[in-house]
Amino acid sequence: MHSNSQWRPLFFPPVRFVIYLFLCYLGFIATVLWRRLRGVSTHTLTNPVSLSLVSPSLPLSLPSPPPPPPPRRYQLFTERLSKLEEAEGSFDDFTRSYMFYGVQRQANNSLMFREWAPGAQALFLTGDFNDWNSTSHPYTKKEYGKWELYLPPKSNKSPAIEHETKLKVPLSSTSFWGLQLIGPWLQLVHQHTRPKRPRSLRIYEAHVGIASPAEEIATYTNFTLNVLPKIKDLGYNCVQLMAIMEHAYYGSFGYQVTNFFAASSRFGTPEDLKRLVDTAHSLGITVLLDVVHSHASSNTADGLNKFDGTESCFFHSGARGQHPQWGSRLFNYQSWEVLRFLLSNLRWWMEEYRFDGFRFDGVSSMLYHHHGIAMSFSGGYSEYFGMQVDEDSIIHLMLSNHILHALYPDCITIAEDVSGMPGLCKSVKNGGLGFDYRLNMAVPDKWIQILKELKDEEWDMGNIVYTLTNRRKGEACICYAESHDQALVGDKSLAFWLMDKEMYTNMSSLIPMTPVIDRGIQLHKMIRLLTHALGGEGYLNFMGNEFGHPEWLDFPRKGNGESYKYARRQYNLLDPDNNLRYTQLYAFDRDMNLTEDKYGWLASQKHFVISDKVIVFERANVMFVFNFHPSNSYSDYRIAAGPSGKYRIKLDSDAEQYGGHGRLDTDTEFFTEQEPFKGVNDQWQPHSLKVGYGTAVWVLGPR
Repeated sequence: MHSNSQWRPLFFPPVRFVIYLFLCYLGFIATVLWRRLRGVSTHTLTNPVSLSLVSPSLPLSLPSPPPPPPPRRYQLFTERLSKLEEAEGSFDDFTRSYMFYGVQRQANNSLMFREWAPGAQALFLTGDFNDWNSTSHPYTKKEYGKWELYLPPKSNKSPAIEHETKLKVPLSSTSFWGLQLIGPWLQLVHQHTRPKRPRSLRIYEAHVGIASPAEEIATYTNFTLNVLPKIKDLGYNCVQLMAIMEHAYYGSFGYQVTNFFAASSRFGTPEDLKRLVDTAHSLGITVLLDVVHSHASSNTADGLNKFDGTESCFFHSGARGQHPQWGSRLFNYQSWEVLRFLLSNLRWWMEEYRFDGFRFDGVSSMLYHHHGIAMSFSGGYSEYFGMQVDEDSIIHLMLSNHILHALYPDCITIAEDVSGMPGLCKSVKNGGLGFDYRLNMAVPDKWIQILKELKDEEWDMGNIVYTLTNRRKGEACICYAESHDQALVGDKSLAFWLMDKEMYTNMSSLIPMTPVIDRGIQLHKMIRLLTHALGGEGYLNFMGNEFGHPEWLDFPRKGNGESYKYARRQYNLLDPDNNLRYTQLYAFDRDMNLTEDKYGWLASQKHFVISDKVIVFERANVMFVFNFHPSNSYSDYRIAAGPSGKYRIKLDSDAEQYGGHGRLDTDTEFFTEQEPFKGVNDQWQPHSLKVGYGTAVWVLGPR
């Protein structure tokens, strides 16, 4: 043990040494500054610890801080993409795997069949061509779980199997024998052209099978001939097709997919669908596919489930591979061959049918291990970052968006996400998931809620505007007042909530409107335009709702006697000879879209102010004035103006052709005055103008 006299002197040398280092550091800084002032280049010191030992005559600079590490998700994405390109050559080749798997016709008309079934012990091809003999045409097993079957051409040089032949792939495995399954890579092909991506996206959501007033399953051809012209006339520039991917159960709305590489045959042939897409393109309408990669049907006879005899061929095994609410199978997004299958599937729909993009279904279920079940998302970041997040799914979605936008720059991708995942619509290079839009699903829920619970005179305008504008800045949203979800059995369309049973008896334009019909028609127009103009950067309408389609939507099932009565859209209500007010709602929806097409407010910033039952806002140099008061009209109502000048009415919901009362002169001109008025966020604007109106919507645009 040392005494104080022994250790005390040792305390000072370290202090002197520290002072010495500090003086050396000051000298170093002075040297660097002096050399920079004289224009002498400097070099980074590789070992700053040896600073005091370096001669002052050497050119030095302070070391640059290391770059921050990339976000974890982006790092995992780049690692997966690099491995993919290293193993497969490029993601271009990888996503063209549909040209290798399935049935491929060779130059000499021979046919090569390939499947991936790692758990199978034997694989066979059967169908019309061999009278459904389940063992006469066996596949040959290759490495990595691949199977091949070669069929030479017939003696007349034609393919051994004719076009549109029905085929299945029986297999035998360790646990299943003779199980009949349709090969997941079987497909037919064609090509078409695409229009340019719209500046403002106005989407017509449609289901081919219900696109007719007849009580039957409608066809691709019917949609092409009878529905596409209506979509064009209505001013929509995009159609989103539901239930196209093959599904065995019609009542699933297409969300229980059994064959990912087949267009649903119940609506017609592949060529019929290609003709539909091509016709839409000729009208300048982009076409989106409602793609279901979040889960798959649990069917074994005609789906992917247990394709190779095991439950883990395409899906997770055990509980992780089962959706607890949907009863469907969940993909293993970490699997290399699943990645190949799903990414190639996107590429196949883009190339063979020339779709212009996708609405990804069930994204909330993909993002989290809990699938969003029994979750009430509050917006806290702990809900979006943690062990509950499925990173494999997130990386898969990042890859999907990266590849689609790299190969097809005008491709549109929309995420159906109710959780509000941050970065969902940010670019992949900025650490986001890469979607172009997310569905603003809170808005239709809000409209249905207030229609169910409140009289319209009790509506809180501030709460409505908050719901319409409550979204993450810089992440574009598709907004809608109602979609197919709100029309399903158990719920009602907006029009039916507003007017209910009176729609059966009082919609004739030959009789005066009852108070219920009058108020319902006015609110229907105002709700849709307010949602259109304030709720997002894109707008969506479910087919038929543009004209206030009555009742609900219900597919044939045992509970309704397999009836098609409600599995249809009654476009016959628009027949002019019927003299029904549905044509007035149709006309307003059309002119609403055409006015947006002229001014482009969906692609512009918004500014709004609320006062009592009045909502006023400016977007794309257009002034919107909504009066939701059930009885009060206003004269000389002053509002803050955007650009100064002259304004005229561009759209008036009270016009007679829209089922209104025609109380306004649409030729009236409104001049701004140099009278400051409080506008957005209580900020004073240098110009204002006076308007007068009843219960209606005005859209005022520069002359």
